[in-house]
Formats: sequence, structure tokens, C-alpha cells
Amino acid sequence: MAVKLHRPGYDHARNLVADGRVVLDDRDAWSEHQPSAAKENAFIEAHGYAAYGRWHLAIDDERPPDTKGRYKFPYGDFEAMHRCAILAAESRAGQRKYADVESAAAHLHGMLEALRQSSAR
Repeated sequence: MAVKLHRPGYDHARNLVADGRVVLDDRDAWSEHQPSAAKENAFIEAHGYAAYGRWHLAIDDERPPDTKGRYKFPYGDFEAMHRCAILAAESRAGQRKYADVESAAAHLHGMLEALRQSSAR
């Protein structure tokens, strides 16, 4: 499996932070907050795989482009980025030695922590 950073997904994530479209949730909340398969399918039907891919930090370039299996490390619910998803992505990417994905997730994590600190003031 050739998993690598998906630049459109990373750029979209940075834009979501800049626009304030984030959920500053707790570390272990992603299992409850991630979109269901039905919601994913409805999103793909309405917007296509390229738009679906923008909600993921990585791709497996050995998988066909128009499949859900190509896209790895989801980070949002098609409306906002979730902090819990970024934390999960950072951890999993580190465990699997995907250095570029881990670095991107760490950068996003830092952006989110800055938002948390400024909103706590």
C-alpha cells in the first residue's frame, strides 16, 4: 500500500481552520462523530469522489480514484473539521510510519490548539 499525503485534503483542512469551521472536541470522540457509510455515500452521490477526497489527509495511490478505499485519514463530517479526527490521524500515521501524513496532522493539530487557546481567553 502506497499511502501518501493528499495535498487537496490538507489544503482544504487548513482552509477550514482559517474559516473557523472546526469542532474542538475531545480526543476520543471520533468514533461517535465520524460520518456513517450512508452519509459518505450520499455525499459522494451529490458531490463526487474529488470532493469526498478533500475530507481526507491521505490517499492510497494503488487504489482506483473513484473508490472510497483510495482515501485515508478522514478528518471531518463534510461540514467541519473535527479535532478528534486530527488527533486520531496524527497517532495512526505515526504508528504506520507515514511521516508526511503525520507531519501534516501535527501541523493541523497545532492550528487547532491555537484556536482552543484563543477561544479559552
